[in-house]
Amino acid sequence: MDKNEKKPLEKVCIICAKGNLEDVYAALIMANGAVMEGIEAKLFFTFFGLDGITKKYMDKLHTATVGNPAMRMPGGLPFPTLLGTIPGVEAGVSAMMKQGMAKLDVPPVSEFLEMYTAGGGEVYACKLAAEMFGLEKDDLWEDVIDIITIGKFYEMSDGDRTQIIFT
Repeated sequence: MDKNEKKPLEKVCIICAKGNLEDVYAALIMANGAVMEGIEAKLFFTFFGLDGITKKYMDKLHTATVGNPAMRMPGGLPFPTLLGTIPGVEAGVSAMMKQGMAKLDVPPVSEFLEMYTAGGGEVYACKLAAEMFGLEKDDLWEDVIDIITIGKFYEMSDGDRTQIIFT
């Protein structure tokens, strides 16, 4: 291999730190896409991202309506942040997002995780965040391999053909 030639990416390690609908799906889409391309993929859920693998919440995630400058209303007008504080608005926006994803055959989080792991992807939970939120392995989706430290996760990402992605 020529020294100027790029080496192919062999592994991605994706850290999901936010538990809103759009950030959990972003991590799942990137990880699943990697697996489909034959790239080894590991997902690490930390802090509020743990909602994406917590049985109680994983299929009930919401879209962040407050403080989201990219949020748009139908027609492309900016979504006023103040509207996001009105009861029921966040649930309505989340339902619209889920309907839009369903039209594109994007599965619910639990099914997406099943597809990802069936393709060889791995899922881990953050030890510090799990302890902070009082979560045990039984609280998490059944295919979470382990609850580990970030140091252990970084050890798994060794190699010069690995990309670490933080969402």
